[in-house]
Amino acid sequence: MNKKAPLLLLWLFFILLPALGQERPAPPPPPQQTAGDIDDIVKITTNLVQVDVVVTKGGKHVTNLTADDFEIFEDGRRQTITSFAYISNVPATAPQPANTDKKSSASAVPYAPIKRDDPHRTMAFVVDDLGLSFESMGQVKNQLRKFIAEQLQPNDLVAILRTSGELGALQQFTNDKRLLNRAVDHLRWHFCSRVGMTVFRPVRQYASDGQALCGLGSYGNTMASLRFIVDSMGYLPGRKSMVLMSDSVPRESLETFADLSRGTLREDSLSMGPYTTDQSRALDLIAEKAIRASVVIYSVDTQGLQTMGIHAADVFTGGPDEWRNLMHSRTKTMMMRREGGDSLAKETGGFQIRNSNFFELERIMEDQSGYYLLGYRPSEETFNRRIHKIKAKVKRSGMNVRTRFGFFGVSEEESNRAKPTAREQTNMALASPFMAQDVNLDMTSFFIHDNKLGSIVRSFIYIDGKDLTLTGVNGRYQGSIELHGVVFGDNGVVVEQVTRGATLSLPESDYQHARSQGVRLSFDIPVKRAGAFQVRVAARDRPSSRIGSAGQFVLVPDLKKKQMAVSGIVLAENGADQSITNAGTRRFAPKAELYFAYMLYNAANESGKLRNLVMDVKLFRDDKNVHSGPQTPIVASDQAADPSRVAVNGVLRLAPELEPGNYYLQITITDKDAPAKKVAPVIQWVDFEIVK
Repeated sequence: MNKKAPLLLLWLFFILLPALGQERPAPPPPPQQTAGDIDDIVKITTNLVQVDVVVTKGGKHVTNLTADDFEIFEDGRRQTITSFAYISNVPATAPQPANTDKKSSASAVPYAPIKRDDPHRTMAFVVDDLGLSFESMGQVKNQLRKFIAEQLQPNDLVAILRTSGELGALQQFTNDKRLLNRAVDHLRWHFCSRVGMTVFRPVRQYASDGQALCGLGSYGNTMASLRFIVDSMGYLPGRKSMVLMSDSVPRESLETFADLSRGTLREDSLSMGPYTTDQSRALDLIAEKAIRASVVIYSVDTQGLQTMGIHAADVFTGGPDEWRNLMHSRTKTMMMRREGGDSLAKETGGFQIRNSNFFELERIMEDQSGYYLLGYRPSEETFNRRIHKIKAKVKRSGMNVRTRFGFFGVSEEESNRAKPTAREQTNMALASPFMAQDVNLDMTSFFIHDNKLGSIVRSFIYIDGKDLTLTGVNGRYQGSIELHGVVFGDNGVVVEQVTRGATLSLPESDYQHARSQGVRLSFDIPVKRAGAFQVRVAARDRPSSRIGSAGQFVLVPDLKKKQMAVSGIVLAENGADQSITNAGTRRFAPKAELYFAYMLYNAANESGKLRNLVMDVKLFRDDKNVHSGPQTPIVASDQAADPSRVAVNGVLRLAPELEPGNYYLQITITDKDAPAKKVAPVIQWVDFEIVK
């Protein structure tokens, strides 16, 4: 521990920067019914119909075609292609190999946050726990963990969602393996699942499964969840994909998407209640929504490879005829359960994975690497409120072409939403995985514990003063800010929320400082339970309604377990006037002295004395270790009245040869007296940026 680090930095854990008056908490972000400007892929306007097309040969993407290589048809009539482009979802440089070593997720280097305009793949894994057997759920969890460890790339934006319970789709998208692994850990077989403990119900099993307990409502709940997720994903930019993982998504009718042209498709004509019978129309409605939201659906039949004959759990006493009937019944059941997922995939341009115990997720990821955009000018007949079938062809031989089956004949102009209110815009900024940038906002969020208030997520907020509306009145500059903070937990559920506001009145000197150095605030959100959370903060400039937002992963430990835990890490540097700077922005120049501080909890041993602790400090760029400091003993300061709560600080001089970019500081605390195999070191991360 470097004793030269300024003790002033430690006060960051205790001081309250310019306070904000608390107001009535904002309601949780709604099911995203409004949005601002969105970069659509599938456009259906009076001037343009634009659809995405994937071309493969031998299972590999073909990326060098031109507009002359394509033909596109609407209802069998060839259209003139008026716009054409190939869009890549992967960076120009080769993707980094996924970290496949056996280190725990706590020690694996996190990926840098994805910016909205960076090439990326956006994918929602929807685990239909209302349609999974107990045995299939175990395999789903295993394959998702393998995907996260071996296939997730830095520019992949992924969510893992359940169809049961509350949903908050947008805020779940991340490339942070820690959050994704915790989402997998929370997956459970649901007792209301329409599939029992095993894929096939054992012979002579009586009413003891979820369908008997919960009625027939689980399928309607699955449909409602899929609609919600598709609607939510429509507010994310670009082309997205949904991977539906289920044992049972049946389609009672074999009616094809194109056959719906004889009638109209109306959302209000469908019953989504517990006794919905027309699942064919419900599935087609989801497909139509997915097409307009630029969402490609892939389905994974998680039943996998199954034996259709007698299982160990069967109580079977019949003869050969009964045995053949059992095989026929189970074969038919498996095929019927696939039909709905297969239909959704084909209608939206995806495909279904079946007869596989490993789910072939790498094949789905490869399919998301890029696509062609073909556009044509529609006729007046296009907007007759009926289903129009789309077909794309490639003139070259030996190529497989996949696109949407069609769309419902209503233009985007006709279905335009009303302009969102200020509250709706704020809720969208809180829910979106991308930062809102109308107001330049940065933040550092970390966990601390107060003996009176309990666990708190404290955020240091930086707001660019040039983005605020500050009006001169009688020699002072007036402004008004509103801050909204939300803590999201498992499945996107809102755990805590706080709204605060303040009126600024600055003299000339403070106004000039705010313009050049920004406005710095402290923002606290109480958290009543332990867990891994996403913390989102949005700032709204009230006069202009401009919004900025930011988010961060925060782990809140359960201190009652008496296990050693560390707060988040605060980074800063000394300014010319010896004040602490950059605590909110986390941007530093090469050669800067990077001061860090954190609070160590449950640091005392059984006798009440400080444990024999040492600290290792490492610096990472991507997943490469670019600096390792010497192992340093942790010593309680003279002011420490309670050795179980130790404030620790240090300093790291950034090397001048470090290139600009995103870096991670890793702090590892080890108890030298504890058995290494029984007590794991405590690890904490914080990211920052080096700029020139």
